[in-house]
Amino acid sequence: MGKIIDVKFTLKEYSYEKPFHIVGSISNGTTNIEVELTLDNGAKGYGEASPSFRVNGEKVEALFEMQNFIRETIMGIDVRNYRRIFDLTDKMFATPSLKAAIQYAALDAFSVETDIPVYQMLGGAKDTIETDKTVSIDILENRVKEAGEIYRDGFNFIKIKVGENLQEDVEAMKGIYEVTKGAKYVVDANMGYTPKQAVEFSKKVYSLGIDISVFEQPVVASDIAGLKFVRFNSPFPVAADESAHTKYDVLELIREEAVDYINIKLMKSGISDALAIVEMVKAANLHLMLGCMAESSIGVNQSVHFSLGTGAFDFHDLDSHLMLKEKTFRGKFKQKGSEMVVED
Repeated sequence: MGKIIDVKFTLKEYSYEKPFHIVGSISNGTTNIEVELTLDNGAKGYGEASPSFRVNGEKVEALFEMQNFIRETIMGIDVRNYRRIFDLTDKMFATPSLKAAIQYAALDAFSVETDIPVYQMLGGAKDTIETDKTVSIDILENRVKEAGEIYRDGFNFIKIKVGENLQEDVEAMKGIYEVTKGAKYVVDANMGYTPKQAVEFSKKVYSLGIDISVFEQPVVASDIAGLKFVRFNSPFPVAADESAHTKYDVLELIREEAVDYINIKLMKSGISDALAIVEMVKAANLHLMLGCMAESSIGVNQSVHFSLGTGAFDFHDLDSHLMLKEKTFRGKFKQKGSEMVVED
C-alpha cells in the first residue's frame, strides 16, 4: 500500500549569494515551504513551494497555515492514484506554488515506493537538459563582468534581466555580447517596457547584430494585445511568463496569437496544469521554455524531472539553486556545469 498517513510543512530560509535585482524588485533571500508526505509503508516524498506575491499574490505565512487543511484533504489517498490528488489540489487557485509542491511530493513518494524515478514516470523523454544562468539588473560594468564569468564557467545560455532603463539595457546587451560571443541569450523584461519600448529595444539590439533567442514578458501581464504587438513587430520570438499561469491563460494567448513561447513555471501552474499546457502548446505548434522562481535544489528538482520526463522544452531557466546559499544539495539530479542529469 502507499496511502498518505502524514503531511508536514517546514519553513526553509535561504539567502542569495548576491542581491537579485529585476524590474521593481531587489531580493536578498527567500522563505520556502518544504512539503513532506509520509506513506503507510514508510516511504516519504518531498516537494517545495516558493511563493511569490509579485507573480501569484501568495504570502508564505498564509500558505504555511494551510497544513492542517491539506492533511485533511489528502490523508488516506494512495499515491498510486495520484490523479485524485491532482484533482483535489487543482481547486487551489490562489496557492499554485503549494499546489505544485503537494503534487510533486505525491509523485516523489510514488517514485520511492516503486523505485522508478519521477522523470521516467512522466515519460523519460530525455536523459539530460541544459540550463542557463541569470545576469540580474546592475550597473553596466557588473552586468558585463557577470555575463563573462557565466560564459567562462561553461554556460552556453545566458538569461539577461532588463526593463528598468531601455538605453542602459541596450548598452548592457552590447557589452555582454562582446565578452560572450557564441552564447545564446534569453532576455527577460519582467513586464518593464511598454509595447513601443519593447519594439524599440529589440530593433536597437538587432541593429547591433545581436540575436536574442527569446524575448520574455516585455509588457505587463494583462496586456495581451501589447504582447501580440511586440510579437509581430520584433525580430525576436516573444514569450509569455507572468501572462501565463494556468492552462486557461495559455488558451487565451494561443487564441490571440500573442506569443511564440510559453514559459511554464511549476510554481505558477502546478504539475497538473503544466502537463496540460505542454500538450496545448505542442498542438498549437508553438514553443516552450521552463523557468523557476526562487526554489532550492529540492524545488528545482521538480522542474528537472518534469522536463526530462516530457522532453518538451527548448530552453531551461533552472538556476535559482545556483544563486542561493544552500548548505546541502538535495536534488535527485546531478549538476554538471550547465547540464542537469538524473543518474540511476
